[in-house]
Parts: sequence; structure tokens; C-alpha cells
Amino acid sequence: MKIRFLALAAVILSACASYSGSSLEPGTDTLDTVIRVMGEPAMRWQDADGSIQLSYPRGPSSPESFMVKLGKDGKLQSIKNVLVPEVTRQISAGMTKDEVLRLIGPPENGWTIYFKARDELVWDWRYQESSELAHFVVLFDATRGTVRSSMVIIDIKPPTPF
Repeated sequence: MKIRFLALAAVILSACASYSGSSLEPGTDTLDTVIRVMGEPAMRWQDADGSIQLSYPRGPSSPESFMVKLGKDGKLQSIKNVLVPEVTRQISAGMTKDEVLRLIGPPENGWTIYFKARDELVWDWRYQESSELAHFVVLFDATRGTVRSSMVIIDIKPPTPF
């Protein structure tokens, strides 16, 4: 029984390491290693200088989205959770969809909606504000493809029964 528990614990810990890429080493690991550990990215960008950015959204079950950056030498530079207030506060009116995607990655599939009357496209991410689960919402002018505004909506917990 003890061996089974240890084996299960090892599997769970390795899954956690691959989820966030915490087992990867900046300056050492390469694109192939990142993909082997974290899986295929949801999005990938190649910059003019040869560097690469990968997006790993982990919603809807998690309020995290990881951005992986690899240098032009192909080596891992950084892995960061970007669904945090310090990053989402950078999203402002006038930014393009691509600029938003490069900052926080794509919203979860199905978490977008178009409001014809307002010509507004809404993207929604699972988010954590302090200790509260929430949604980070970006509203775009659908014709221009630019941000109108963004907001955090805290999940309301149902009342506890007596």
C-alpha cells in the first residue's frame, strides 16, 4: 500500500511540474523540452529577432495562463503566469486583439460572445483576484478590433444553508 501511495504521489507531483513548467530550467531547456513537458501551446509567436513566445492557458479549471519565452538561441528564458493583476492592468482602451493575446493568451474556448446591438466582442478568462475566484473580461469594439474596456467580476458564492 505504501508503494502505491508513493507512486501515486510521484505521478501527481510530475503532473504539477508539467502544468506550470516549474521543472524546466531557463538557459538550459529548449523548445522541444518545453513542448514535451508542457504540451503543445495554444498559440505561438515568432519575433523578428528569432525569439519565440508560447501561450499555455490552463482554464477553465484554473485561473492561470502561462507565457513561455525562448531566446533567439532557442533556450528557455522565462515562464510566467500572466493572469495576474500586474499584467491585466496593462490592458487598456485602444489595444488590439493581438496585443491582448500576447499579454495574457487566448480566452477559454467558448468564453467569447458577440453583442450585435453594441457591436461588441467580449473575451472572458477565469481569474484570481487576491483570494477570490473571478473572471477577467475584455470588451472590444468588434469593428475596429480594439479594446473598449476591461473589468474583473468576482464570483459570487452561494449563501450557506442553515
